[in-house]
Amino acid sequence: MPGRPISNLRTKKVSTRTPKVQLDSLSLIPNTVYIAGIPDSAYTIDFINSTLTWHGRFILDSLYIRYRVFPTRMNAVVNRMEYDSVMNRFIGQAYSPNFAGVQQTDNFFSFGNINYNGSFGRSISFGNSQDAVVTSNLNLQLSGYLADSIEIAAAITDNNIPIQPDGTTQQLNEFDKIFLQFKKRNWALSLGDIDIREQQNYFLSFYKRLQGIAFETTSQISSNITNKAMVSGSIAKGKFTRDILEPLEGNQGPYRLKGANNEFFFIVLANTERVFIDGELLQRGEDQDYVINYNTAEITFTPRRMITKDKRIQVEFEYADRNYLNSNIYLADELSIKDKVKVKLAFFNNADAKSSPINQTLDPAQKKFLNNLGDSITRAFYPNSSIDTFAVGKILYKKVDTVFTGGRDSIYIYSTNKDSAKYSLSFIDVGQGKGNYLPDFNGANGKVYRWVQPVNGQPQGQYEAAVFLVTPKKLQVMSLGVDYAVSKNTEVNTEVAMSNYNVNTFSSKDKADDKGYAAKASIKNTIPLRGKNGLALTSNAGFEFVESRFKPLERLRNIEFGRDWGLPIIPTPANESIITAGLAITDNKINSLKYQFTNYNRGGDFTGIRNSIYHTQDLKGWKFNNVLMLSNVNATDVKGVFLRPTFDVSRTFKKLHNYWIGLNYAIEHTSIKNKVTDTLTPQSFSFKNFTATIKSDISKANQWGVIYTTRTNQYPLGKDLVTSDRGQSVNVFTELLRNERHQFRFNGTYRILQILNDKVTTQKADKSLLGRAEYLFNEWKGLAIGSVLYEVGSGQEQKRDFAYLEVPAGQGEYTWIDYNNDGIQQLNEFEVARFQDQAKYIRILTPTNDFIKANYNTINYTVALNPRAVMDISKAKGFKKLLSRINLQSSLQLNKKEIAKGVVQLNPFKAPLGDTSLITLNQILINTFSFNRFSSAWGLDINNSRNNSKSLLTYGYESRKLDEWSIRGRINLTKRLLFELTGRTGINQLSTSNAKFDNRNYKIQQRSVEPSINFINGSNFRWLVGYKFMSRKNEQGAKESTSSNSLLTDIKYNILQSTSINGKFTYSNINFKSTELNPNVNSPAAYILLDGLMPGKNFLWTLDLTKRLSNNLELNIQYEGRKPGTSRIVHVGRAAIRALL
Repeated sequence: MPGRPISNLRTKKVSTRTPKVQLDSLSLIPNTVYIAGIPDSAYTIDFINSTLTWHGRFILDSLYIRYRVFPTRMNAVVNRMEYDSVMNRFIGQAYSPNFAGVQQTDNFFSFGNINYNGSFGRSISFGNSQDAVVTSNLNLQLSGYLADSIEIAAAITDNNIPIQPDGTTQQLNEFDKIFLQFKKRNWALSLGDIDIREQQNYFLSFYKRLQGIAFETTSQISSNITNKAMVSGSIAKGKFTRDILEPLEGNQGPYRLKGANNEFFFIVLANTERVFIDGELLQRGEDQDYVINYNTAEITFTPRRMITKDKRIQVEFEYADRNYLNSNIYLADELSIKDKVKVKLAFFNNADAKSSPINQTLDPAQKKFLNNLGDSITRAFYPNSSIDTFAVGKILYKKVDTVFTGGRDSIYIYSTNKDSAKYSLSFIDVGQGKGNYLPDFNGANGKVYRWVQPVNGQPQGQYEAAVFLVTPKKLQVMSLGVDYAVSKNTEVNTEVAMSNYNVNTFSSKDKADDKGYAAKASIKNTIPLRGKNGLALTSNAGFEFVESRFKPLERLRNIEFGRDWGLPIIPTPANESIITAGLAITDNKINSLKYQFTNYNRGGDFTGIRNSIYHTQDLKGWKFNNVLMLSNVNATDVKGVFLRPTFDVSRTFKKLHNYWIGLNYAIEHTSIKNKVTDTLTPQSFSFKNFTATIKSDISKANQWGVIYTTRTNQYPLGKDLVTSDRGQSVNVFTELLRNERHQFRFNGTYRILQILNDKVTTQKADKSLLGRAEYLFNEWKGLAIGSVLYEVGSGQEQKRDFAYLEVPAGQGEYTWIDYNNDGIQQLNEFEVARFQDQAKYIRILTPTNDFIKANYNTINYTVALNPRAVMDISKAKGFKKLLSRINLQSSLQLNKKEIAKGVVQLNPFKAPLGDTSLITLNQILINTFSFNRFSSAWGLDINNSRNNSKSLLTYGYESRKLDEWSIRGRINLTKRLLFELTGRTGINQLSTSNAKFDNRNYKIQQRSVEPSINFINGSNFRWLVGYKFMSRKNEQGAKESTSSNSLLTDIKYNILQSTSINGKFTYSNINFKSTELNPNVNSPAAYILLDGLMPGKNFLWTLDLTKRLSNNLELNIQYEGRKPGTSRIVHVGRAAIRALL
């Protein structure tokens, strides 16, 4: 066809200043996009819609991109008529008969022509041993059109559990998630949980997750004038902050994040984090760079990237901070005139409502304290002690006057005495040696602190009985920008901004510095040069001024801007001015040479000049990507030089099976001297880094690669930079995916750190090993199927506190048993509840700041052997027929951490459960042998399960062990009678390392046998009658033992697929013995031995009715009762209704 390109290879120059770039009108072929010198983690490609989205800012204003396209657009819309009002074009309507008058649908809910699915449910639980509890859940998705042209999309989920019996979801913020969007041709309205990403304005750039409303519209004012506007009002979910992590040598984590006020206990808003290492944006995922626990704010790095002491790790994120009701208003407008002039106006207002506190309640005295505080909000520590009423589960203190050497003071002491325990306190970490209290691990259900006597007037503790009061804040930012295309090749960009930041709206003091201003202007000109190579000369110049009082919503510049000038990563605010000028020459083969000049003035006493050269070239297959950067800084008391050359060359050798070889050599030399002492400052450093890489053909299914890296560091010692250490690492990776039945992935890194001069560093020599291997197989037509995952590395383990929190009955997991009858909850008095109405407590783990460096091993495997898969059952005879009846399954999950002692232990099975070097262990091993599994006549199953665990807590170690063997046989006596026999034997063990928790230790041997007969009449009726004998014996403590005889029956009756009735009854006679004169049934071991029942006669019964009221509506009513021993009868009722949408 005339005018159609012969080749599908395209090369295009794209701007890096536009967040989202439309590359082509056709769809892109995956894995063909290439941008010289830019990693694929710096952008995202939508191959279907041919768009590119940048993840950050770049030094270059534009880059060349190369890609290939399909001959068509994959999601192209083809229609002969417009969708809007198509039905209205017809004079008559087609007749759709309703045969026999049958109703077409009886949906309980109907949304007309809108597509919908989901479920809705409400339930209530009540009884004579619990309060009434109401639970609810909602899950709804909608999509379709309202009327004939308004598109609607909605997603609503609500699993909130209100405490009040008549509670129901009333407010928007009680929904787990709600999102509604209405769209038409030129407008869109979004409500609920919305995300707003603004990157059009330099001084007002942000990404927020909000709850509210946003309206966007595009108006064609005239043929040459277009206006885009956006209005948003919302409630903020969280607060933005940036945290700098301090990496440890060979330590993958987890690393704890800190909030804006150095707080440790918060929840990170999902998908708001941006993690950078050495300025590179990382990707989240177990097979990517890192994983994050949003609930505990912990980041762990995967084996794909080894963490060393030399890494620079920064994390930007939003976290839940609801001290006050926080509102946002965002207005943005963009006016385009003839594609030459673009006027951008934006305004953002974020304000705390000081009259609407949420997580903190302020009394008049505290408000007065904040009023007098002014802007000195870092000193907002307020003594905290409030009188409270005594109750079970509360941590209360008594106030005592004490005399000690050098003084006299009133102190607080933890007390369980009803007469003196009157004070409820909050403690805050003020730093070691600055407080008078330390944690006291006495076994109470909650954190307890004890007073420590000062020595010579110097505090010896780390905590103080105080609370940090968070002040209400207000931030307003306004930005006005004008972009003017002077000509086809010349563009001018300008922007001015103002911010108003009030850090304490309670106070009228210190408000003179609230307002700040900023401005930026730049010009860019491109001159095409004559010739076949498409040469172009690009020049640019710019000026930027930011006042110290200007407060942006998020950072303005490159993540490592401060470090490039020898400044801290997050420098203190100061008046800044930046002058830039550059010249670049490029061609259509993505070759470029650029010079950039930068003058940076800061605070009037800091001046920096940087000269940079960027070189990218493809020369006969050799690809060069070089950078030379030289900076000179001069301040009042220091002066220095920052040199950073980077040379990178690579090539693909087509004659050597497309092997790729790359070499990279980088130097960073920062020398900053004190003008008075002529010595180097601590910010000085130098390193040399060399990397050599070889990779196989990346287009092949089977590929491999090796990367060797060495780095030498120098640190200041007096007037010179002295060589300190040298690190060498080898990374080997491979993917063997060509064989569909056998797939293997491996990534391993080994690093050696040598200390060359211990006078300039406290770091010790170290060896680190990090690796991950995955293997999937499916061989011999399914005879053997399985997978194996093995991972080794180094990390750290936190000591963890925990406490038990009361929740509505049935919504927890634990029950409280007052073993010592003192009415006070202790940590050793909580057990896993045996009955749902007893489950009134959940266990909350709270991480501490105490870490232990640990080596870890992980191995997971699943294997299944099924000889039946390769045999013709109808023709199998003799041994083959016997073999076809066998089925074997085995699975293992093992995660182990042990105290780091040199290189990680490769054998994950070496350290036993009682080894003192073992920190944590989670092991689940299940092996199953089945014979005649697929036969309807008879079958035999043998199962062995082993569950071992060990946890590191603040009071010591807690180890659990559960080993069990079981055998189950079944035989169909007739078509309606099924006989089953089940036998079990095993060990249940719990041990703790703290003497205060010795009452919880037990080792129980248990055996049971259970025969039963099932009578089955089709799918309508089933009746089971059974007997169970069980014996248990505790080999520790009081040597308690039980023997029980149980009779049980279970009847289920179905009526026409609309009603189901199920009833169960169990009678158990339990004999309880111990070596004690009066056997104690109120102990942890006794609770396990008795299964939550009592010695003697025990009765348990259940009745369950399920009724389908319509095709989409189901009603369920349950009644449970039990009579344990001589105790009273416990009744529990539940009712639930569920609708399918």
